[in-house]
Amino acid sequence: MLCLNKVRLALIAAFAMLAAQAAHSQTEAAQTLDQQVNAIFAASTGWFVNFIFAPIPGTNVAWIVVWLVVAASVFTIYFGFIQFRVWRHSIHLVSGKYSDPNDAGEVSHFQALVTALSGTVGLGNIAGVAVAVTIGGAGATFWMILAGLLGMASKFTECTLGVKYRNEYPNGTVSGGPMYYITKGFAERGLPGGKILAVLFAIFCVLGSLGGGNMFQANQAHQQLAGVFGDFPGWITGLIFAAVVFAVIVGGIKSIAQVTEKIVPFMGILYFGAALIIILMNLDRVVPAFGEIINGAFTGNGVVGGFFGALIQGFRRAAFSNEAGVGSAAIAHSAVRTKEPITEGFVSLMEPFIDTVVICTMTALVIVITGQLTTDPATGLYLLGEDGRILTATGATGVGLTSAAFASAFSWFPYVLVVAVILFAFSTMISWSYYGLKAWTYMFGEGKTQELTFKIMFCVFIVVGAAASLDPVIDFSDAAIFAMAVVNIIGLYFLMPIVKRELNSYLERLQAGQFKRYK
Repeated sequence: MLCLNKVRLALIAAFAMLAAQAAHSQTEAAQTLDQQVNAIFAASTGWFVNFIFAPIPGTNVAWIVVWLVVAASVFTIYFGFIQFRVWRHSIHLVSGKYSDPNDAGEVSHFQALVTALSGTVGLGNIAGVAVAVTIGGAGATFWMILAGLLGMASKFTECTLGVKYRNEYPNGTVSGGPMYYITKGFAERGLPGGKILAVLFAIFCVLGSLGGGNMFQANQAHQQLAGVFGDFPGWITGLIFAAVVFAVIVGGIKSIAQVTEKIVPFMGILYFGAALIIILMNLDRVVPAFGEIINGAFTGNGVVGGFFGALIQGFRRAAFSNEAGVGSAAIAHSAVRTKEPITEGFVSLMEPFIDTVVICTMTALVIVITGQLTTDPATGLYLLGEDGRILTATGATGVGLTSAAFASAFSWFPYVLVVAVILFAFSTMISWSYYGLKAWTYMFGEGKTQELTFKIMFCVFIVVGAAASLDPVIDFSDAAIFAMAVVNIIGLYFLMPIVKRELNSYLERLQAGQFKRYK
């Protein structure tokens, strides 16, 4: 116990030092800050980043992507393709038909779903998909959809466990996630190492929340604003974001859920609606576009790496976009009001479908049907640049390519995209603040002081992220997020028999009509 306390004190000191240094650095020139932090992080954490994203020998496939896709495939088979069997009941749960307001928990099924979605639907759906199709061609879309469908089983598994092993407190609040189900589940099954894995997950989660779930979002939002309204200091954007984010997260998960249940549907309708209009305006190109997607999925259509290039990029984008297997969503879903853990597993499996199968596919489809990917008229193969990427009609890449694709139909769309990016960044930050907070309180204990300490630190890092371009810091935090998946999936493999027992019990009772309908 004494040793554990020393570790906790050391971690608190380390995180406090990071926050203090970040705040102090704001008084220095942005370029100096970039140079200092980049040099420190590149030297000290480069090995970790290289390890997490290292390719499998003899290929250019990152092993972490294979780790996620294989796990999703295992869960899909083990649970009998659960993602295709319970859709109707999942919709009933989200609509509140089986929701007892007296059950333990803090948010509804719908609020838990949109809170978790707000952490995944973001810049990856806009910029990440554009990168995937310029490297892997239209065929990457096919593999992205397949990986998204498989990922639904991973979300089902982790979110069921999140509710089953959550902590419920007398004041009505709850705490859950991989930290708790790895600790309790391993102990229940008599397995060693649960506590060590749980602490590792919590450390990676805090680091990931401060970087990829925070600084990166603030940085990209500022760049979009500066690109439309002209250059201005990033700390201004950071301070505004920090103030608004703090006003939301200080109220806890209920406050976060009340905001996300409004923002996420609005974001989705705005983006999906614009994409749908473009598709309807180009109906004659839809069938050829799907033909290009199917053909490119198996032939590569001239992209570097051919079939494997399309497959790798599709799987990578899906894995990086919906975070199935990472364990982050289980933290949000743990707060749901229910006494049946499996119900939240049913609700959560909708996330990868919405995030990847719907939104990412819409982005890819708009890029393809608006002719952004250039081809040789004689051969029909993609025209490639010196870097091996497909040449685009406007020369744009990333978020610029998506913007150009939408702007081909709506000249004003870049302004809408700014709104979308800001909302995506904001919603991602408030969701990841909750993930980081729960990991923080798992390590350092529940209490208002511990919570306030993390929330203030989180907002300080928003300002840092908007004011500086800290590439190695972001790379490290991204690596930390996927390191969460390494720990989480190990836990899921050992605990999936418990989920299967819960699933069989629930389905038997559901078929027997033992659950009361409230709507």
